[in-house]
Amino acid sequence: MKFYQSWKGYRIANGTVSEPFEARVPGNIQYDYGVSQGFSDVMYADGCRQYEALENDTWEYRTTLSYEKHPNERVWFVSHGIDYRYDVKLNGDLLYSYEGVFRPFELDLTDRLLGNDELCVVIHPHPKRAGSAVGTRDEAAASCKPPVCYGWDWNPRLLISGMWQEAYVETRTEEFVRACEVSYTLASDYSEARVHLEIDCAAACEITLTDAEGTVIYQGTEPDFSVTAPRLWWCRGQGEPYLYTWTVKSPNHERRGKIGFRTVKLVRNEGAYEAKLRGYPKSRWPAPFTLMLNGRRVFMKGTNLVNHEIFWGQMNESKYQRLVELALGANMNIVRLWGGASVFKQCFYDICDREGLLVWQEFMLACNAYPDDDRYLSVLENEATAMIRSLRSHACLAFWCGGNELFNNWSGMDDQSLPLRMLNKLCYELDRERAFLMTSPLEGMAHGGYMFHHEKDMGGDVFECFGATRHIAYTEFGVPSFSDMETLRRIIPKEELSTLAPTDSWVLHHAFRAWRPEAHAWLETHRMYFGETEDLETVIEHSNWLQSEGLKGCFEEFRRQAPYCSAALNWAFNEPWYTAANLNVIRYPDVPKPAYYAVKEALRDVMFSARIPKFSWLAGEKFKAEIWLLNDSPEAVSGSVEVLIEIGDRTVSLLRWEDARAEAGRNFEGAQVCFALPSVEGIDRFRLILKAENGMESAYELHYHRPAPRPAVRLNT
Repeated sequence: MKFYQSWKGYRIANGTVSEPFEARVPGNIQYDYGVSQGFSDVMYADGCRQYEALENDTWEYRTTLSYEKHPNERVWFVSHGIDYRYDVKLNGDLLYSYEGVFRPFELDLTDRLLGNDELCVVIHPHPKRAGSAVGTRDEAAASCKPPVCYGWDWNPRLLISGMWQEAYVETRTEEFVRACEVSYTLASDYSEARVHLEIDCAAACEITLTDAEGTVIYQGTEPDFSVTAPRLWWCRGQGEPYLYTWTVKSPNHERRGKIGFRTVKLVRNEGAYEAKLRGYPKSRWPAPFTLMLNGRRVFMKGTNLVNHEIFWGQMNESKYQRLVELALGANMNIVRLWGGASVFKQCFYDICDREGLLVWQEFMLACNAYPDDDRYLSVLENEATAMIRSLRSHACLAFWCGGNELFNNWSGMDDQSLPLRMLNKLCYELDRERAFLMTSPLEGMAHGGYMFHHEKDMGGDVFECFGATRHIAYTEFGVPSFSDMETLRRIIPKEELSTLAPTDSWVLHHAFRAWRPEAHAWLETHRMYFGETEDLETVIEHSNWLQSEGLKGCFEEFRRQAPYCSAALNWAFNEPWYTAANLNVIRYPDVPKPAYYAVKEALRDVMFSARIPKFSWLAGEKFKAEIWLLNDSPEAVSGSVEVLIEIGDRTVSLLRWEDARAEAGRNFEGAQVCFALPSVEGIDRFRLILKAENGMESAYELHYHRPAPRPAVRLNT
């Protein structure tokens, strides 16, 4: 039986121990201390800086154990994860020490109990690499602590630690089922699944497998059995995420879980071989990055997820459920769990199993040069092993990745870096059937861009830039926007809100100097399209227009580039606190921005789509667009569409495409339209409308402007 404890927290700074304060488990001890001290709102202005003074402190959780025990039971302390370097003591005696975040542990306390026992968890100061730039993410480069809390361009520097996962005292008999893991092998024709259960229990156990309708498929004591004609697990848009339920029961204890039968692998993209032949390669191909689910090629439509709270111990099942529902509601089938924020709590993966959302899981390496020394490798091996073992049974888990942006000039790692070689080895040994990527991006994949207009980087707006690129996958790209006025009033003091400039709160909440001086505000882009304005609400509306049309244009373009392109995942989906401007499409805590609905439209499985060469058009220009039928579904589709232009109070029909057809998982390019844009006063936008039935219609809102009148020529007379 589980017994949850009441904990007190203590701060130890310069040898001085604070008064006790209430400490929540799961949670983060810095947050609890801030509550006890009356810290101001961490979200408002520079409230997060109150925690900087706590970075080098030691912390303690203490509890006097409370439980009930029968004579034949033993008493265990169970933790699902503590952040980061810690000791566990009972009545002052050291029982356990560890460095890491993700590894669960359990300790048998029985023979050390005296009555009125005190359990203490000591949290040591945050790791900071010697010689690294103070106050930067470089301080995380010699540890396995997720580096996001050292500061990122969408997350404040706020170093947290503590008992972020569930912890409790548990009484057990010898017949307690300590663990059970289910694995299987599918026949090549999917006609049979050979199931194996690894059970840790001293007593004989009865095993039951039932299907989703409750019918018993197997019951017995043998841990190896077969399931004939198993129903397969599919991701969203491809079929039902069918799950079976297993139960392992000893005379007085029971465990149960879910299992989904499917195969998943990464294969070479269509056309990658031919593209390389033109250059007569003697080295690498573009990375194999087409997802094959149950033998079917699936275009990966998704997003990058980051930590959903700055105090990630506060995450719970209901918050994860909302996040997954929003991703699926946007017609996504995969999420990338970005390496800097790393693993979520176990219930997140359970939800993804149930709902049919694939997970691309990265280890906790991001944008740093991680060392080859033995000490670091030992910690990484422990952490990675715990991650793999805890997640490998999930149907939703698609593949592993070493981490984010490690093969570049700011990280400097490569294939010979020992941390990546070791991660590859561990994934092979512990989860061989899943693919492993050294990092993202790899050869042929793209990260970026991250703004609407790329004059210096790529040349032009997102329509122009990405229409001219060809990559096997676009696994990070984005367009920023401002948050709404309600959010800005929530985080920016009134005296700063009156001027949109790089003042302290605007900078701290990522509108300026996030990764470039003007990021994520990009006022220069606003001025280029719309001129000068001092009206903040107008700037907000324009930025959300650019983000909506920009992301919609990107997603549809990358889908049109299939099958050579096999994936499109925007940066990013969510944010862990209120930002002033950011690339996310879900405003903290879980409110969709306008761009969310644009992405939802762009990721429908079947839709008519327009390839538009640019965003901004002049009166008198010839507007051109290609009309496509996109089909990511496993069935052939057909439909008809009428193409219209709506400009001012005028609507013009340009084309009707009858009986358009596309094969399963394929796109089809149809007709082209051309229209001379008339001169209309008093408008700054026009719409291209693809009028269709059965949810296949689309609309695009594009920028329109009239050329400035030429100055009159003055003649000398």
